Amino acid sequence: MSSAIRPKNFKEKVFFRKLRSQIDGNAKIEYGLTQVRGIGRRFAQAIVIVSGLDSNIRIGAIQEKDLNRIEEIILNPIKYNIPVWMLNRKKDLRTGENLHVIGNQLEISVKRDIDRMKRIKSYKGVRHHLRLKVRGQKTKSTGRHGLVVGVMRRNLRKKGE
Repeated sequence: MSSAIRPKNFKEKVFFRKLRSQIDGNAKIEYGLTQVRGIGRRFAQAIVIVSGLDSNIRIGAIQEKDLNRIEEIILNPIKYNIPVWMLNRKKDLRTGENLHVIGNQLEISVKRDIDRMKRIKSYKGVRHHLRLKVRGQKTKSTGRHGLVVGVMRRNLRKKGE
C-alpha cells in the first residue's frame, strides 16, 4: 500500500488490549483477524458482517471506536447473534456454557482436555500418551519422525568386544 493512499491515522501494527494480540495493519480485516489465535476465516467473516464494516478496508485504517467494537464482538459473540455452531467451545465441561476461547486461554483449555483424556484413559488419551496419530490416520509409513529407526553400528561394536 503506498503512502499517498494511506489515511493520516494509519497504524502499521494494531494492538487489541483485551485480546492481548498484535495484528499487522496492512492486512485486510478478515485476514488480519485470523492472526489472533482461535479466530479462523469463517469466524472472521462473521465478525466483519456483524460489525458492518467493509471487508476491503485495511485494519490499520480502521478508527479506534470500530476496533473496540470488533474486540467486543470477539469477546461476546453470542450477544451479537453469531451462531452457536461457529464457536470453538460448545457446552464447556466446567461451566456448561457455549464459549469462544482465544489466545493463551485456548492453549490452556486444549492442554487441559488432552490431560483429561489421558487421565480417564480414553482411546484418544492413550494415543496421545503414546505419541501416535490420534485422528485415524495410517501409521505404517508415516509419522515416523522422532523415532529411532535402524541400529547404530558403534553400539553393536562395543557390545561385541
